Amino acid sequence: MTTRLDVVKTCKLFIGGAFPRTESGRSMPLHDTKDRVIAHACVASRKDMRNAVEAARKAASGWENATAYLRGQILYRMAEMLEGRREEFTMAIRNTGGVTPAKARREVEASIDRLVRFAGWSDKYQQVLGCQNPVAGPFYNFTVPQPTGITAVFAPDTPSLLGLVTLLAAPLCAGCTVIAVASESQPLPGVLLSEICATSDVPPGVVNLLTGQRAELLEPVARHREIDAVVAANLTAGQRTTLQEGAADNLKRVHLVKHTEAQWEDDDLVASPWNIEPFVESKTIWHPSST
Repeated sequence: MTTRLDVVKTCKLFIGGAFPRTESGRSMPLHDTKDRVIAHACVASRKDMRNAVEAARKAASGWENATAYLRGQILYRMAEMLEGRREEFTMAIRNTGGVTPAKARREVEASIDRLVRFAGWSDKYQQVLGCQNPVAGPFYNFTVPQPTGITAVFAPDTPSLLGLVTLLAAPLCAGCTVIAVASESQPLPGVLLSEICATSDVPPGVVNLLTGQRAELLEPVARHREIDAVVAANLTAGQRTTLQEGAADNLKRVHLVKHTEAQWEDDDLVASPWNIEPFVESKTIWHPSST
C-alpha cells in the first residue's frame, strides 16, 4: 500500500475579488507548533501592491457611495460567515500561534463580535463625528464626515486575526477601500479571512489582502500617491520612520497604533467611533436659513 501525501494548501493573494499568485513567484512555508509544514503563503511584491491599489481605486467610488445601511449589512455578513467557520479559524490560530484552544477560540469570537460592532456603527458614527455648528448669521452650518479614500493596513503579528479584523473593519465602515498586509509571522488566519470576504458580498476590490514581508512593502506603500491613508500596528522605530518620511511626500494620513494583546480585546478602546475618525475627512456645508 502506497503512503498518501497530504495536499498542502498554497495560500494565494486576494486582489480585486480574485486569488492570484504573486508575480514574484516567491512563497514561504507556514509551520505548525510541531514544525510541520501546513501551508505555503505567497510573498507579495511591490508589483502586487500596485495591482491591489488599482483594484481598490476601481472599487472606491461604488463603496464610498454605497448606503451606510448596505456597508453595515456586508460587515454583518462577514461576521456570519466567520461564525460558520469558527472551528477552522480556531484551529489555524492554534496551529500557527501556539496558543491554548480556549485562547484561540476567544480570539475568533472577539473577531466576530468586532465585525458586528463596526457593522452597527456604519450608520451611526456620522452623528458622533459630525455636528451642526453655531454660526453668526442666517445660515445652517453642518460638518459631515466623508471617507478619506484608499487605506493601507499593516496588521500586527499577534493577535493575527483580531488585530487584522479591527484595523480592517474601521476604514471599511467609513467607506474606504482597503489594501491589508496580514501578520508576517502568522498569516494563515488572514488568508482565511480573504476567503470570508470573497463569499460575503464584499464588492471586488473593496478588500485586497496581501501576505509577505512587512519591511519590503512598507516603503512602496508610504510613497504610493494613490494611497490616501495608512494604519499600522506595532511598528519598530525604523519602520515608523520609513512610513512617516514616505507619507510626508504626498501628505497621506498616517495612524500608528501600539496595543497589548489585552487592549486588542477592549471594544471601548479599539472599536469606538474614534477609531473610525482617522479614516474620514470633515466636509462643512453652509445653507441659507432665512433672509
